[in-house]
Amino acid sequence: MILIAVGANLPSPGKTVLQNCEAAVAAVRALPGMNFVALSTWYRSAPIPNSDQPDYCNGVIRLEGQPDPAGLMMDLLLIEDRFGRTRENPNAARTLDLDLIDLNGVVRTDPSPILPHPRAHTRAFVLRPILDVAPGWRHPTKRASVVTLFAELPQQEIQPWAD
Repeated sequence: MILIAVGANLPSPGKTVLQNCEAAVAAVRALPGMNFVALSTWYRSAPIPNSDQPDYCNGVIRLEGQPDPAGLMMDLLLIEDRFGRTRENPNAARTLDLDLIDLNGVVRTDPSPILPHPRAHTRAFVLRPILDVAPGWRHPTKRASVVTLFAELPQQEIQPWAD
């Protein structure tokens, strides 16, 4: 099981934040060697850390396949670039963010990408959409279910996206 988190809080020319996210899903689905399984509901979440940025639109894509982790990460970064993603400041607002959360339970700390994503288990905007597409998922290193991880989170603002 491959889980990719999708998020954005800035529009791009001619596209709303939600349209950016939906177009990113189409771009990920077009990557070779993987099969699309499911897309979560879209959610609205406050920025972390708390700031005056606009809220984020977040979701998770579930795929199947055996891609090379570094190759898949490079593909995701190239998609972000096509959507105008810039990386001047950490935690800055963005037109698109694609995070590789889990790749078939692979655990790795080096080389990049680190798997599973090192902060996924602390973020409602990742865990809530995973509940939609992979309710039986277990974190590869924490060994906890997504249900448990989500229930144990400190309060974080998240609700279904409504435009």
